[in-house]
Amino acid sequence: MSREMLNTFRHRWGGLLLLALLLGAWEAAARGLGLSALVLPPPSTVLRALYKGLASGYLWPHIAATVIELLLGLALGCAVGFSAGVLLAEVPPLRRVLMPYVIVSQVVPKLALMPLFIVWFGFGLMPTVVITALICFFPLMETTLTGLAAVPPERIELFRMLGASRLRTLWRLKLPSGLPSVLAGLRIAVVLALVGAVVGEFIGGSRGLGALIIAAQGSMDTPLMFAVLVLIAILGLLLYAATALLERRLLRPYVHLH
Repeated sequence: MSREMLNTFRHRWGGLLLLALLLGAWEAAARGLGLSALVLPPPSTVLRALYKGLASGYLWPHIAATVIELLLGLALGCAVGFSAGVLLAEVPPLRRVLMPYVIVSQVVPKLALMPLFIVWFGFGLMPTVVITALICFFPLMETTLTGLAAVPPERIELFRMLGASRLRTLWRLKLPSGLPSVLAGLRIAVVLALVGAVVGEFIGGSRGLGALIIAAQGSMDTPLMFAVLVLIAILGLLLYAATALLERRLLRPYVHLH
């Protein structure tokens, strides 16, 4: 086998082969050790629970609720984070005043804020969206701030010499130059949005994959808990892949230009 074929196999099928080996070892261990499905269900039992939940339609409303919450929280958190990053990058005095407060807000565990959000917004959609937005806010703000601050000063000076306004310099120079950094923050925020939505549902959700895990725990349905975890993993991979595809599309002109 040539080196090129070996690399192709490694990239395309290596991960699937590893997954198959792990699932096989898990199945053999669960059955060979005689473990109860309550403790560690084998993958075949988990897949049956997953198929049953999807085929019966039981899981779809929970999937839809989580997707809606994470998309709303992601949109809100990224919009505020990007705007704050641009503002703090463009107004250094404001950055020096506000950054300590922003950092303090990130030190406080978001899960500890959930009871307060429930008091303010009640149970359901809103508290989960808010906590998801808070989790997504900082990565976008930090990467936007970093990307805009990393523009070479000589380029900024060139724009000034050419008579470009501050707004035009931001739009034509700083934002395109900082785009890779902003998109890197978006990739992080997408993963954290899913975490935020599920964690928010643990406490304040009546629907969603997080709420379903709590319900399955109460009924001691371990296979369903594992099935929901599989769904969360698949959803996270799909979101990350979609973000990576968007990043490649947006950065294609930037790559050609450089």
